[in-house]
Amino acid sequence: MTQYILDACAMLALLRREPGCEIVVGAFDEVDNGAAIILMHKANLLEVYYDLYRTYGRARARETLDIILGRPIRIISGISDAVFEEAARLKSLYKVSFADTFALATTSVSNGVLLTADHHEMDKIEQSEPEIKFRWIR
Repeated sequence: MTQYILDACAMLALLRREPGCEIVVGAFDEVDNGAAIILMHKANLLEVYYDLYRTYGRARARETLDIILGRPIRIISGISDAVFEEAARLKSLYKVSFADTFALATTSVSNGVLLTADHHEMDKIEQSEPEIKFRWIR
């Protein structure tokens, strides 16, 4: 069973119907068919929420958050020891946002596939860390 990990840009692409959203929709279709699960670390969900809050205000951000939380996404609130160690390792080696270290570490530890469009931070990691699997949405 495939484990997809969403970062903030993948979720925002879906919400805004940006290019690449069809790949995220496809992951949800796989969930509906019992072939996949979707994970998202709460740190990445925070990035989505504050972007929506800044853009649309509190009421719409909260409404959208409720919609997200109603979707079949396993929100990871805690930090396992393995994710803690991997996030620290990745943050020490690469110029990557704090929240994205959790998406990357979750992907690495779970042997999942990270759905992202964040080439700016992730291209170097993809080249240097072959065990972390990426699925570029654009």
